[in-house]
Amino acid sequence: MPRVITIDPGKSKCGLVLAEISEKKVYEAIILKSELLENHVRNLITAEEISKIIIGNGTTSREIREKLYFFKKEIITFEEKNTTYRAKARYFELFPISGLKFLMPREVFILNKNLDAISALLILEDYCNMTFTLNQNIDFKTWLK
Repeated sequence: MPRVITIDPGKSKCGLVLAEISEKKVYEAIILKSELLENHVRNLITAEEISKIIIGNGTTSREIREKLYFFKKEIITFEEKNTTYRAKARYFELFPISGLKFLMPREVFILNKNLDAISALLILEDYCNMTFTLNQNIDFKTWLK
């Protein structure tokens, strides 16, 4: 079944999610340096059947769209307002705190630099107007360098 790529663009780093809409599942969620995005997307479209790419309309979205000229299917620019702010709450929905960790401040478990993949997930969820689940134990803080 075709999958979609969602990108939260940024000047130095981007969040990227690979998901299947019909199953409402996320198969990959990573953060990568912006200069690595084009090659990573090329690799994904070689390995997967990708039906569309959804890019948040924030920082560098136009430049990212231009870099993905080789993708001959639909590229959509979609509103990403407040996704970084909302990403913290969504992180703790996906990965609830349990045990004695509950006594610690939540902020120690995630840094703003690790929220880009969740921001990409929120762009996808807003675009589809549905909530997605994780296909496996995905760490949204995974950096591709």
